[in-house]
Amino acid sequence: MSTVTPSAPTLHSFVLWAPDNEGVLAKRLSIRQQHLDNVNRLIAQKILRVGGGFMMPESVGAEAADRKFVGSCVIYEAANIDVVRRIVEEDVYYKEGVWDKEKLVILPIAMATPFN
Repeated sequence: MSTVTPSAPTLHSFVLWAPDNEGVLAKRLSIRQQHLDNVNRLIAQKILRVGGGFMMPESVGAEAADRKFVGSCVIYEAANIDVVRRIVEEDVYYKEGVWDKEKLVILPIAMATPFN
């Protein structure tokens, strides 16, 4: 007797560029742990593959409390862009107005290097 196993959906890579709104650094930092809790859940599910906050050049080497963030960049793997958009819209940075919703960009990306 043969068993049919459903195949896993094909996953595609998408990059998010989410610039911060002006003057939200204090808010970003105050809800950062909520954001990171969600990030860690998505990493465990292998949905969020790599990500981080963009900083001003003078923030290189600065203590964590002195870094000036200007946005976020994340690479997700998902079945389609709509799945990624829903994930992004559930993020506390999106919901609480840290990210500028008008300038946020999600695009497919052809990865030239593998994820480890």
